[in-house]
Amino acid sequence: MDPRSQKKGFTIISLDESFFFYDSLVRKVWIEEGKRPVARITGSHKHSCLFGAMDIEGKQLFRQYDKFNGDTFLDFLKIIHSKFPKCYLFMDKASPHYRSRKVTEYLEENRDTLIPEYLPTASPEFMILEEVWNIAKRELLVLKHYSSFEDFKDKVSLYFRTKRFALNMRNYLLRTV
Repeated sequence: MDPRSQKKGFTIISLDESFFFYDSLVRKVWIEEGKRPVARITGSHKHSCLFGAMDIEGKQLFRQYDKFNGDTFLDFLKIIHSKFPKCYLFMDKASPHYRSRKVTEYLEENRDTLIPEYLPTASPEFMILEEVWNIAKRELLVLKHYSSFEDFKDKVSLYFRTKRFALNMRNYLLRTV
């Protein structure tokens, strides 16, 4: 998209979603020679789906859902639309983004204020939120243990309500491959 073609009053939003599993991620660690590291894992398949949006100025919006489908994405899209009334939406081609009838109808009804821009398939390097997910998973999941799934969801929610990611979206959208 040519910056000169950007409509007046519009902002640029990058959005994505990721699953956070209720289990510890095990990474390399320093440990005393001859000792064996112990990492608690739950073996659970429970997860929380995080939806995220960040604008070109660094404003961010996160919501936690139990699943990722057309209905949850539409709900998040409406929240984005209320916070950013006019925007270009840079997103990947996950099926709820463009195959959900409800989502496509909503985008069509609001085509003057919500303009979707689909990034090329398999190109996470253009997604600022991919870096956000990497940072968050490292801080929330690596060698961490939560007493319950509810405790886990509460900590994830608190993290995304209070964490500010100092990333520059231009470095991602204008990247050459």
